[in-house]
Amino acid sequence: MADTPPKTVRCPRCATPAPWQGNPFRPFCSEKCRMVDLGRWAEEEYRVAAEKVDPEQLNNLIPFPEK
Repeated sequence: MADTPPKTVRCPRCATPAPWQGNPFRPFCSEKCRMVDLGRWAEEEYRVAAEKVDPEQLNNLIPFPEK
């Protein structure tokens, strides 16, 4: 039986091939790429598409405690 090559994936930030198995930063190739991506989320450079919600509707869905 032939050995199969280890599975690799492309880093979502820099597109470098990175091993899947044993990679503590997967799907990223390194801690640097992982942290840069996290920073982009924190700076709101990435967003998840969603419909706008009226704040009054939100209050009806999630009851907030009275002060």
